[in-house]
Amino acid sequence: MAILAITLFFAFNSCSLNDDGVNFHYEALQIMSVDVPESFNLHQIYTIKVNMLRPDDCTLIEGFNVTSSDVTVRNVVAIGAILDKPDCLPLDQEVQDTFQFEVLYDQPYLFRFYTGEDADGEGQYLEIEVPVN
Repeated sequence: MAILAITLFFAFNSCSLNDDGVNFHYEALQIMSVDVPESFNLHQIYTIKVNMLRPDDCTLIEGFNVTSSDVTVRNVVAIGAILDKPDCLPLDQEVQDTFQFEVLYDQPYLFRFYTGEDADGEGQYLEIEVPVN
């Protein structure tokens, strides 16, 4: 029993990573284009394709933040995890990711895809309305 206790003590105490904090942060990525159906059918699930800009090799695609600002209005922001490294190589690479969307209402949906900020710092959006059959 004493050998097991000593082994566990060294196993847990020898794994120090010396982590001095978070080494990444999240940022909204610029959406370049989207592929949505021309119309939806009620109670169906659709795959929405989104092309976004990966500015450098320190940016990893994390997914999407989809929020509702009204019954059938969806604001979509592509999220990137940005590694805090000093030596990031520029890429300006367009990458594609997808998310699933379920149609719950029989009214048209308005999607507002975040495309970045203008010179005044105001958010810009690609707006697409999709009717529901």
